[in-house]
Amino acid sequence: MSEPKNVTFTHAQVAEALIKYLDLHEGLWGLYVEFGLAGGNAGPNPDQINPAAIVPILKIGLQKFDKPNNMTADATVVNPSK
Repeated sequence: MSEPKNVTFTHAQVAEALIKYLDLHEGLWGLYVEFGLAGGNAGPNPDQINPAAIVPILKIGLQKFDKPNNMTADATVVNPSK
């Protein structure tokens, strides 16, 4: 079997990893992504261009949530205080 080329994670799994990295012990935390927006002209060749939107990911982090959902992880559970 060959090496995988991609490894994917759910939003909650990314939140769990960041909770552990930041050593958070309390609260519901979920994935936070900040997007930018830019415009330009793009196409397969100079004769077939169209106005286009470019949406880069600017920041990835955590956001505190009041209620659990599919993006959250509970810091008390995934990174309990010692």
